[in-house]
Amino acid sequence: MTMANRSGEAEFILLGFPGSMRFQFLFFMIFLAFYFLTIATNVFIISIVRLDPNLRRTPMYIFLSHFSFLEIWYISVTVPKMLVDFMVNNKTISYHGCIIQIYFFFALGLTELFFLAVMAYDRFLAICLPLRYTSIMTNRLCNQLAIWSWFGGFLSSCFLIIPSARLMFCGPTTINHFFCDFIPLLQMSCTETLLTDLVLYAMAWIIIFDSFLLTMASYSYILRTICRLPSCNGRRKAFSTCASHLAVVLTFYGTIIFMYIRPSTTSYFAMDKVVSVFYAVVIPLLNPLVYTLRNREVRVALRRTLKRNCFTLSQC
Repeated sequence: MTMANRSGEAEFILLGFPGSMRFQFLFFMIFLAFYFLTIATNVFIISIVRLDPNLRRTPMYIFLSHFSFLEIWYISVTVPKMLVDFMVNNKTISYHGCIIQIYFFFALGLTELFFLAVMAYDRFLAICLPLRYTSIMTNRLCNQLAIWSWFGGFLSSCFLIIPSARLMFCGPTTINHFFCDFIPLLQMSCTETLLTDLVLYAMAWIIIFDSFLLTMASYSYILRTICRLPSCNGRRKAFSTCASHLAVVLTFYGTIIFMYIRPSTTSYFAMDKVVSVFYAVVIPLLNPLVYTLRNREVRVALRRTLKRNCFTLSQC
C-alpha cells in the first residue's frame, strides 16, 4: 500500500462539507455563485484596463490586471473540483491530482502575497511621494515587479511540493477538507515529517511575515500621510478607501496565518474548513470589488468606454 501510494496509484477521499443532498445542493449553488461572480468581476477589470488607454499605462492598473488574472486561476484551482464533489458520491482525487492542486494553490497564493506587497508599495509611492512617483515607478520597474511576483510565487511553491511528493501513506486516505491541502497530507503520512514541517514553517515565516510587514509598513505611511491632509472631506474619502483595502488584506493574512503558522499536529477540522473558505473563495471576490469597483477612475473609464462603443455602434 505504501509503495502504491508513493508511486501515484493511491486516491484520496475529500470529505468536503458533509450533509444531506439538500444541503449539498445549497452549498453547490452558493459556491457556484461565488465562482461565477469572481470570474465575471475579474474579467471585467482586465477588460476595462485593456480597453482604456489611460488605465493601460498606469502602474496601479497594470498591477490590478495581473492581480485579477491571478484571482481567476487561484479560485479555479479548488472551486470547480469542489462543485463536482457536491453533486457526486465518489469524492476522490488521485495522488498526482492532489499534488498538482497543492502546487498551483500555493504557487498562486504566494504570488498573491507578493502582489499585495507590491501594490501597497505602489500606493505608498503615489500617495506619500507624489512628485517622485513617475520617476521611481517607471514602466520598466512596474513590469519587473510583476514578473518577479509571478516567478517568486511559483518558485517558492516548489519547496513545498518536493518534500510533499516524498510522503508515503499507509493508513486511511481520507482528507477532512474540500481540497488537497499541505497540512492534511502531513497528518496522514506514516513517514517522519519533521524536515517537511521545518520547510513549511520556514516558508511560512519568511514569506508570509515578510510580505505582511512590507504591506503594513506601506499602509502605515499611507495612513500617516492621509491624516496630514488639510481637507476633512479628502481625509474621509482617502481613509474610507484605505480602510477597505486594509480590511481585505488583514482578513487574507489573518486566515492564512491561522492555517499555516501553527504545528501541523494541531487541527480544528470544522474551523479549518470555514477559515479556508475565506481565503480560497471569499477573498478572490472581495479583492476586485474593493480595489477597483469602488475606484472613481474605473467608473470614469467604464463610462468612457461605453460612450465610445455606443458612438461607434451609432456610426455603423
